Amino acid sequence: MPKGYWVSVYRTISDPEKLAAYNKLAGPAVKAGGGRRLAVGGRVVAHDAGIAERTVLIEFDSFEQALAARESAAYQEALIALSDGVERDFRIVEGID
Repeated sequence: MPKGYWVSVYRTISDPEKLAAYNKLAGPAVKAGGGRRLAVGGRVVAHDAGIAERTVLIEFDSFEQALAARESAAYQEALIALSDGVERDFRIVEGID
């Protein structure tokens, strides 16, 4: 079964306090949903139209698990805390076997 991935690239961070509140809630929500953080922040080299800002990559055992984690009550609470504190490109991607 193909794995699922959350790929999140932050375009701007306008409120670091909201991002910190989100991180405090999102980490446990992701873990409870079966997610494993592969990359969080760190160095980024962007090419083409890419943005060299905070990038997060999270792996799940399946695409369906990744979808369910995004819709979980715990992660929805984290999104409320984040609110308009950032602008980001968030995608859920199905891996290949």
